[in-house]
Amino acid sequence: MYSIMAVKVEERVAKAPDLQEILTEHGCIIKTRVGLHETDAERCSMNGIIILHLHGEKEEFQKLYDEIVALDGITPKFIEF
Repeated sequence: MYSIMAVKVEERVAKAPDLQEILTEHGCIIKTRVGLHETDAERCSMNGIIILHLHGEKEEFQKLYDEIVALDGITPKFIEF
């Protein structure tokens, strides 16, 4: 089974430090992390998406989710295959 968490981050420059702290605390269950945001030669988007490939127990995933969802402007969602 693949357990994926997608995290939408609004105002990423302001919100990223708090999210980064949580991701670091739960780093042992994060196998892969990919960050995406729109960018071009003239601008860099204030919003982004982080995709996490998780490994571990569902209870650990839920703890991570609960901490992330408590942050203002950050929305996590689970995807399982």
